[in-house]
Amino acid sequence: MSQSYDVIVIGLGGMGSAAAYHLAGRGQRVLGLERFGPAHSLGASHGGSRIYRQSYAEGPEYVPLLLRARELWDRLGVDAETEVFTRTGGIVVGHADSLMVAGSLHSAREWGLAHEVLDAAEIRSRFPTFSPADDDVAFYERQAGVVRPELTVAAHLRLAERRGAELRFNEPATRWETLPGGGVRVITAGGAATADRLVIAPGAWAQRLLPDLAVPLKVERRATYWFAPEGGVSLFDITRHPVYIWDTPGAEMYGFPALDGADLGVKVGFHYGGGAADPDHLDREIRPVEVEAMRDFLRSRIPALAVGRFLRGTACTYTLTPDEHFVLSSHPEHSQVIVACGFSGHGFKFVPVIGEILADLAIDGTTHHPIPLFDASRSTTFGALQP
Repeated sequence: MSQSYDVIVIGLGGMGSAAAYHLAGRGQRVLGLERFGPAHSLGASHGGSRIYRQSYAEGPEYVPLLLRARELWDRLGVDAETEVFTRTGGIVVGHADSLMVAGSLHSAREWGLAHEVLDAAEIRSRFPTFSPADDDVAFYERQAGVVRPELTVAAHLRLAERRGAELRFNEPATRWETLPGGGVRVITAGGAATADRLVIAPGAWAQRLLPDLAVPLKVERRATYWFAPEGGVSLFDITRHPVYIWDTPGAEMYGFPALDGADLGVKVGFHYGGGAADPDHLDREIRPVEVEAMRDFLRSRIPALAVGRFLRGTACTYTLTPDEHFVLSSHPEHSQVIVACGFSGHGFKFVPVIGEILADLAIDGTTHHPIPLFDASRSTTFGALQP
């Protein structure tokens, strides 16, 4: 490998595949490098489903990006002839002053997004799978839904190649360097390639390729679980059961409708609580104690899942920043290098718009999208993460 390109993209998971798609669509000569195979299950872009929501509790600054992401999800589905997004509606359950409920309401009001606030009786009536406490409330938005990570990555890769991108799999980048006259060189086991600009979207491997960022990163393990609900999946059908987040003082749990039939069950997971992890040696075993911890949480909230048969589980990685905001900007020291990492377990719903932003930054050096919150040179230290 000894060729020159307009842009090299390191990492072809959710963010990198979207960047390759947008860059190639704008006529750039693109080389994409991925350490594993296409749409693999060894990082953070797998597991069959991710929640998409618009009234963003994590900050109203995210809302315009989510609105644009929805447009691009729909466009990708048409271009790829693949259903990558399904609207199901979504609720956030918890006390009225919980971070997720109050934050969602704040974002909805600031941006004028349609929503409802339900009391416990209304939750039980509308969604009989849920069993909230009497003092629980729910924030409901109709525009929420499910995005499909593997299908999304595969679609972006397929369309990027159709637009002329050269994609190389099982070829990890070992290092990169800037060149005295401008541009970059990327070294892999197969040789070296040069380009005018570089996009680094390495997922859990960010610390190895971006060791000097001002924003520190750490990788943690997370597990998700699928249960066969007692009484079958009919009440968990996408027409009756929304995506959801259940926010409590001790834990934040999320889940989905039954998306793929009775045999594959219903997926749930905890947003917090995983231990530190090495992405090259991730513990992928799902232990009985983990399953029981999930059952304990579900028992008083979604009883049909708590007593249901455990079908399977899977582990993935979260790459966390201290403030849980993304890193998405030019490299602080090298303007020809664009970084996208630290998505902190809530980034996949943004994938198509992040691809668009990465293409903007790589080609124009700027973007009209509001991304100051994600600057790679911001100062932050660990300590803000919830337990």
